[in-house]
Amino acid sequence: MEHLFQLDGNILLWIQEYIRSDFLTPIFKFFTMLGDDGGIWIAIAILLLFFRKYRKTGAMVGLSLLGSLIFNNMLIKNLVARTRPYNVIETLTILVPDPGEFSFPSGHTSSSFAAGVVLYLMLPKKYGVPALILAVLISLSRLYVGVHYPTDVLGGMVMGTLIAVVVVKGWKLVEQKRAGK
Repeated sequence: MEHLFQLDGNILLWIQEYIRSDFLTPIFKFFTMLGDDGGIWIAIAILLLFFRKYRKTGAMVGLSLLGSLIFNNMLIKNLVARTRPYNVIETLTILVPDPGEFSFPSGHTSSSFAAGVVLYLMLPKKYGVPALILAVLISLSRLYVGVHYPTDVLGGMVMGTLIAVVVVKGWKLVEQKRAGK
């Protein structure tokens, strides 16, 4: 386990040393800002609710975001209580304000994958694929700005995806049961 933690930190230092640049920094800060408090995903969910054809998808995105908030930000983060990498790695510089809460799993990543996977599963691919790409970019931005370990992001991806799949399958199951009545 110690080797994994060391690799986690070394990846962040490698990103800081070899990937960060004056050109990329504002781009990755922008993607991180899009994920703040799930803002972009909440906006998409609300927008979808205005269109009858996509209302169900908007509701599923909202449920997935709620699931991510409860399971990841309120439960798992507090149970694991992992310290942020910039508090452990002395030479790591963060590029955004200190998020303050615990590190594992990444809430930005979890909410992005919870919403992005629902959009991918429920919408035409011309909308679903860009949603997943945005989820990946927001997730990678958390490494770039130095506020999460790679395993935090990986954990957020897994949890967000699982939440999305449970919401979509659960919704479809409820619809099937209602249709059978």
